[in-house]
Amino acid sequence: MNDANPPFSRFSSESIAFLIEVKSQNDKEWYENNKSSYEKYLLKPFQCLIEELTPVIQEIDPYIEISPRIGRIISRIYRDTRFSKDKSRFRDRMWLTFKRDKKNWIDSPVFFFEIRPSAFYYGLGYYAATRTTMDHVRKSILCREKDFLNATAHLLPNFTLVGNSYKRPLEPNQPEKIATWYNKKSFSVMKENNNIAEIFDHNLASTLADAFIQLAPLYDFLIRIEEEKNRDLEIKRSTMNI
Repeated sequence: MNDANPPFSRFSSESIAFLIEVKSQNDKEWYENNKSSYEKYLLKPFQCLIEELTPVIQEIDPYIEISPRIGRIISRIYRDTRFSKDKSRFRDRMWLTFKRDKKNWIDSPVFFFEIRPSAFYYGLGYYAATRTTMDHVRKSILCREKDFLNATAHLLPNFTLVGNSYKRPLEPNQPEKIATWYNKKSFSVMKENNNIAEIFDHNLASTLADAFIQLAPLYDFLIRIEEEKNRDLEIKRSTMNI
């Protein structure tokens, strides 16, 4: 790759070329020789994108982490291979996640954006919420049905609901607009775009901002559940220490 070009703050064909090549090479020496390309064509555009999205994210939730650091918001290119059959050193994808607490990120709703060699994705959801968290979600759906429907009614025509469902309905005879969500083991609401060239569009940040704003009511619903769950845990711990 040619690094003679001036600094670049947007994604480009070189960004995708790096992801394609790192998958086939997956060699530490190759990476060290091409690290400047990674920083220029992937890391820097991600950092710039985070900076552009920060005002919208802070408007949605001022407690969300906004520091554009690797391992905080930006994914690491190195893979953790300790518990994986795939021993590839590097990822051929890269993502960002806007979330409150890195420690409890599996059980917290996150806004995300991810690029791969042939597609990109963005949306809101859980990585792999625990059964306890999803039980709280289901309880809130039933107890605050109107709030939930107000937060979700406009989403599915524009986004796709993904996540494994239980084979049998957890509660029979629910209306579809409730059951579709209620029976998920964990879920995300996202868009997939297979026209990878659109990632080079200068309006990408605006596209993501508009999507996150649409998803904000659902985020508010889910983060309230997380706050309630954490308060219940604190009360339980305090009671046990008396």
